[in-house]
Amino acid sequence: MIAFADRHEPQSVVDATVLADALLGGGLPPEAEFHLWEAGLSYHLDEVAERHLQEAQALAPDHAAVLIGLYRFYFYKGRHADALVVANLCLDKAARENSLAADWRNVAASDAEFGRYENILPRFYLFTLKGYAYLQMRLGNLDEGRAALSKLLELDPSDKIGARVLLEVLQRMGQDDDA
Repeated sequence: MIAFADRHEPQSVVDATVLADALLGGGLPPEAEFHLWEAGLSYHLDEVAERHLQEAQALAPDHAAVLIGLYRFYFYKGRHADALVVANLCLDKAARENSLAADWRNVAASDAEFGRYENILPRFYLFTLKGYAYLQMRLGNLDEGRAALSKLLELDPSDKIGARVLLEVLQRMGQDDDA
């Protein structure tokens, strides 16, 4: 699969699917891969790209490449509520694949090798939880975002994922610029 080097998006949908396909299990049906490819080509045409992503999801509803493609599309289009729906699907998938509790609040640092950055499945869980927290903040659910970030720091005390920065943003909210 070819990544789009000439795209102006922060990272094309196809780049995400290549990473997810290579690192999170492979096995993407060719028809779903076709739709992800077409979604990347038509990223600038919202309805067309979204239709291709939905077709890919219909063909491979639980595949990481499809979920990441959908998440990134909604996120970069500023459709945070839609991205949160997909983030929840990703959290469910990451919890299952890491044999973790379904509710992130019940996950402990000892449940997986979260501290080993090279372990892709625990890292996928951490990045998904960070995305979930960020989206909660963007949608005004600050307490939920803060709770998820606190859990993230509990699971990743060395903060390889960068949760502390988001917590600092929360702490600065509402303060005067002079403070």
